[in-house]
Amino acid sequence: MGFKRVYLLGFMGCGKSTVGKSLAKEVQWDFIDLDDFIEKKSGMSIPDVFQTHGEDYFRQLESEAVAETTSMENVIIATGGGAPCFHKNMEAMNQAGLTIYLQLSAEGLRDRLKPAKTNRPLISNKSDDELLEFIKEKLAERESYYKLAKVTADATAVGPQTYINILKSYQSIK
Repeated sequence: MGFKRVYLLGFMGCGKSTVGKSLAKEVQWDFIDLDDFIEKKSGMSIPDVFQTHGEDYFRQLESEAVAETTSMENVIIATGGGAPCFHKNMEAMNQAGLTIYLQLSAEGLRDRLKPAKTNRPLISNKSDDELLEFIKEKLAERESYYKLAKVTADATAVGPQTYINILKSYQSIK
């Protein structure tokens, strides 16, 4: 492959980590979950960073983490849902590798997120209707950034083969 890194982006619950782990195993590359990477570097959980230092500080850590990944090789990176929308992260990711937006409808995201609501601080206290409204609002804010990705993929696709095909077809285009 001509590119050395693949960035998976999209809204929380779209499957970035699941796809990333599976794809990394298939192509024998390393996998990095950007939120886990930030937690290790900061020594704090993401909710603790938000609570202690606020969102601006978190977004700065996130931007530094994105910058750090741009020099890594043979790696699949699952970004946080907001990562493409702040600082110049999307530009940095597009310059450094292949960016893939895992696209899913607001209703599809709600259905995936409902069972795991308690594990996600931003949505843990929302009713199903509030959850759907929250997703629609955030998608409206973020989708223009997500659509700057080099490839948009249907996040309902199951298994790594769909994404392997994307990698292969992207290589033949280049």
